[in-house]
Amino acid sequence: MFTIIQNFVNEWKYESECTLKYIGCLADDSLSSQPHPKVRSAGFLAWHLIHTVSEMMNKTGLNVAGGEQQNYNGQTVEQLKKEWQQCSDSLIHEITTKWTDADLTMEDNMYGENWKRGTTLSILLTHMIHHRGQLSVVMRLSGLKVPGIYGPAHEEWAQMGIEPMA
Repeated sequence: MFTIIQNFVNEWKYESECTLKYIGCLADDSLSSQPHPKVRSAGFLAWHLIHTVSEMMNKTGLNVAGGEQQNYNGQTVEQLKKEWQQCSDSLIHEITTKWTDADLTMEDNMYGENWKRGTTLSILLTHMIHHRGQLSVVMRLSGLKVPGIYGPAHEEWAQMGIEPMA
């Protein structure tokens, strides 16, 4: 649970940039790729990441812009990148101008439970990371490059002249 807004903002900025890198590595023709009937498409996952930022945070009384419709509707990679950036920037603006650190202990009804706002921010962050992980699998199965964010990805090892790990 976050207790200091600036700590969340610092984490969010890094993770949001990582998500933008992933979206930017998608190709328009890969967005409908669904490598298995039980696996969501890349377009669905990218849009779900976008939609959840405003959907979840607006339940706390904020007015986070972007991602209004629930389902992916054929947006291009450029549109997804723009929408992600809008949501991310709007989230930071809303939190830093409307909340104080003390507000992070306030509770909101979130999906039938009462969550402290600091908990909601933690869940939003881990939700993004979780679905970005799913997106990385879909990207690999679709033959797309996956960017390294916590260390080098397979292709990046080779670029450094190091034998990639299996």
